[in-house]
Amino acid sequence: MTSSSRDSSVSNRLAAAWSQLQIIVTSETFLYVVKRLLQAALTLLLASALCFAIIQLAPGDFLDRFRDNPKISQETIDAYQKQFGLDQPPIVQYWRWLWGVVTRLDFGMSFAYFRPVSSLLWERVPATLLMAFASIVATWAIAIPLGIIAAVHQNRAFDRFLQVISYTGQGFPSFITALVLLIFAQYTTPLFPVGGMTSIDHADFSAIGKVLDIAWHLILPTIALSITSFAGLQRITRGEMLDVLRQDYIQTARAKGLPENRVIYVHALRNAINPLITLLGFEFASLLSGAFIAEYFFNWPGLGRLILQAVKDLDLYLVMASLMIGAVMLIVGNLLADLLLKAVDPRIRLEDLK
Repeated sequence: MTSSSRDSSVSNRLAAAWSQLQIIVTSETFLYVVKRLLQAALTLLLASALCFAIIQLAPGDFLDRFRDNPKISQETIDAYQKQFGLDQPPIVQYWRWLWGVVTRLDFGMSFAYFRPVSSLLWERVPATLLMAFASIVATWAIAIPLGIIAAVHQNRAFDRFLQVISYTGQGFPSFITALVLLIFAQYTTPLFPVGGMTSIDHADFSAIGKVLDIAWHLILPTIALSITSFAGLQRITRGEMLDVLRQDYIQTARAKGLPENRVIYVHALRNAINPLITLLGFEFASLLSGAFIAEYFFNWPGLGRLILQAVKDLDLYLVMASLMIGAVMLIVGNLLADLLLKAVDPRIRLEDLK
């Protein structure tokens, strides 16, 4: 191949890559994601300012525990106050924290642990996300099929049984469910672990054994976190399926002789799934608050117990970072739900989604 041929080939490849990049950058999905990310940045800024103001309105601060201790001198308290930046006006504290987050992803220093907040959160985030994703998978894998079956067999014995289960599940608060399961675990030991994320001899297990050990400890917390979500999702699935099954095009599909399974799982479910996907974004964020309760009862080493203790201690920057995580989960969940809606139903225009 001559030099001119190689240059021509490289030029063609660069032109093709540039053309493909232009298509991606100008696509509806890319522009929508960029728009949502810009909106998310503004939302997080306002949310962080509001959270900081609310925390400042709380009486006292972290150093009150030292002021109440006569063994600790005023000089020591003043040194801590300067070290933590509590001697500065609130607006200066907030600006320093915000500048550190934007420029270095530095969420400040935890007062109680004397460690960077980022490292504390990264130690706990995987455990909380593991429980949240396990809950979502378990909830959707069980609730949607049961909702479909209940709609297909409307007002029959199985449908009425599921209605009783769903009403009962929604009527139980998460902490009651977690407490009942904890008592159940105590009476069935060693069938189910009472608490924690791993066994005492977890380090001695093989790789597969470690995964199975974590999954074993995950069973009861996941059930506690999933019951309320399962009850609501199963009822919504049933209602959406009933609405779709009454549509004329479903009757037409049956009249054409299509198999009943194809009518239900292809034509009906495809049109009933959109409202359920919309709920996914809100459910993803709500799992964080629900996980706090499950983590507290089952001694799960996630964000829940860490944040609850931070609120008690008025550990300012740790509380701020945890609140930002909740806001990010809500934003990401809603964005993923919108993109899934577009993937499931190409007729939907992203710019029309609110």
